[in-house]
Amino acid sequence: MADLVWKSRGRTGRSTRTLRVRTSAVLVALIALAVLLVPPLAQLDQQAVDLSMKLRPPSWAHPFGTDDVGRDLLLRCVYGLRVSLLVGLVAALVATVIGTAVGAAAGALGGWTDRLVMRAVDTLASIPHLLLGVFIVAMFRPGVWPVVVSVALTHWLSTARIVRAEVLSLRSRPFVDAAISGGASRLRVTVRHLVPAVLPQAGLAAVLMIPHAMWHESALSFLGLGLPAHQASLGNLVQTARGSLLAGDWWPTLFPGLLLVVPTLAVAGLAGAWRDRLNPRRRSELTL
Repeated sequence: MADLVWKSRGRTGRSTRTLRVRTSAVLVALIALAVLLVPPLAQLDQQAVDLSMKLRPPSWAHPFGTDDVGRDLLLRCVYGLRVSLLVGLVAALVATVIGTAVGAAAGALGGWTDRLVMRAVDTLASIPHLLLGVFIVAMFRPGVWPVVVSVALTHWLSTARIVRAEVLSLRSRPFVDAAISGGASRLRVTVRHLVPAVLPQAGLAAVLMIPHAMWHESALSFLGLGLPAHQASLGNLVQTARGSLLAGDWWPTLFPGLLLVVPTLAVAGLAGAWRDRLNPRRRSELTL
């Protein structure tokens, strides 16, 4: 009887995870299609002002409604999502490269180099990301690339820790001992064996970093330190809609917020499946 209960729980868990992964994949595909197809297919200018259409609720003509100057909110949200995805993807890539290089060097060299690098990482990690990001962005004019630099320079720390831990684990594996016994240098072992072995974990960290970077960019733009106010950004849209929300107009705030939440949930669902594949032991425990 107990075996039947465990088997039924395992089947239920597997079906739930499969449904979550499929739903996440569909959401990611819809987001990609919206970003790629909505702007060229729409017959509207996202910057076109029409005060006669000011703050109209969602309708067939304007599925997301209009903002406080009559601009189509669907197009504004899609353009804002484009910017947020650009910042998230580029910043995650740069942060992953930096974190992988630092973590691999610390784990491979060991000794005082490892201690010095990780104490520096711990010191930087003790500073709140948003506060450090505000300091970096404040040194440049508002724009996309200062935000990318800010996010990348504040988000590589977790990747460095993950990669270092993986490298330290791999250093005791037989294939590393065999390579060293064969006369391979420490640099060659690191580049040819250790770094390729930690790339799946680094890739997972990069995927999980994308929604985090999107929220970071939106927070900076909401505070007026990210993108210029006239440029569509999810953070700018939410910031502009504050007055409308107090007046009872909910749609200018709801839809930009949803376009932050939905990609986060979709990426988390896909990343969870990736993590289970990287860790078969955890996956077998979940199926019990």
